[in-house]
Amino acid sequence: MTRKQNIRHLSLAQIQEVFEQMGEKPFRAKQVYEWLWLKQAPDFESMTNLSKPLRAALEENFSFPSIKIDATQHSTDGTIKSRFRLHDGHLVEGVLIPTSTRQTACVSSQVGCSLSCKFCATGFMDRKRNLEFDEIFDEVALINKQALESSGKKLTNIVYMGMGEPLLNYRNVLKSIEKITSPDGLGMSPKRITVSTAGVAKMIQQLGDDQVKFNLALSLHAANDKKRSQIMPINETNNLKVLVDSLNYFYKATQNEISFEYILFKDFNDSEKDADELIKIYRQVPVDLVNIIEYNPIDQARFQKPSPEATEAFMEYLGKHRVNARLRRSRGKDIDAACGQLANKATV
Repeated sequence: MTRKQNIRHLSLAQIQEVFEQMGEKPFRAKQVYEWLWLKQAPDFESMTNLSKPLRAALEENFSFPSIKIDATQHSTDGTIKSRFRLHDGHLVEGVLIPTSTRQTACVSSQVGCSLSCKFCATGFMDRKRNLEFDEIFDEVALINKQALESSGKKLTNIVYMGMGEPLLNYRNVLKSIEKITSPDGLGMSPKRITVSTAGVAKMIQQLGDDQVKFNLALSLHAANDKKRSQIMPINETNNLKVLVDSLNYFYKATQNEISFEYILFKDFNDSEKDADELIKIYRQVPVDLVNIIEYNPIDQARFQKPSPEATEAFMEYLGKHRVNARLRRSRGKDIDAACGQLANKATV
């Protein structure tokens, strides 16, 4: 039995060619393409301005593996976590984070992760596979629908900070952003999209070569190589000097915003000396913002969150040294939807 081709992996021109062979009028191809991307139809049956025989023919000749919401959890702070079921039964999670001024979608790019960061629940899972670009698009479209239903407001921002390392699924991540920003798709500005990486230097440079338009966040979490390698094994092959060089290359090529993510761990990276090391790295790269993140405990890790006083002292020290830093309060902790907690534990 021949495997049916995923219709969303065809361009408009390719769909037009297929329709010509089927003896269908050319404008029908445009209608189908609009259903696929602009109207975000979940299946062929939903394409109501096509005849039933044509819908049946599409069903027979093509696959349309859209993702479905498998479970949803609502936090007391308004955060909504969704577990998405992929066509092959795999599960990934995405989060809607609403504030008074923003509606942010946090999306996954891989099923699991191969980087084994010691503080992240996803890091304790195996990487099963990469998400296809249309699956990532579906995550965003479904979270956008949730935003509209819960607040009447569309998504304003997207962060690729969910499960997986986006730069190890490079082609699909870039293609998904192309579709999300296209007027034929969700029409979002790339300046509203941030891709977060644990630090794959070679691919950061590739982003520069590809002249991407979106923003980049580096998950730093420790500002010296010894500590960073303890919690992020990727640092052994992508050390801080290599990362600094790649970030400067990226900025020179694109002029796009760069931010650092820095989770505070009690008695590990929250001292004045740690702050000094962070300041040193901050001054080597044109960083727009340092997000200091509250640690969200997970069952598998020994780390703890610093006291409010220690956190405040760290922030004040950075401020005194003119570091543009912001404390990012955890959202969705009560449903394991906060930073580092995604591990497919959602319950209906």
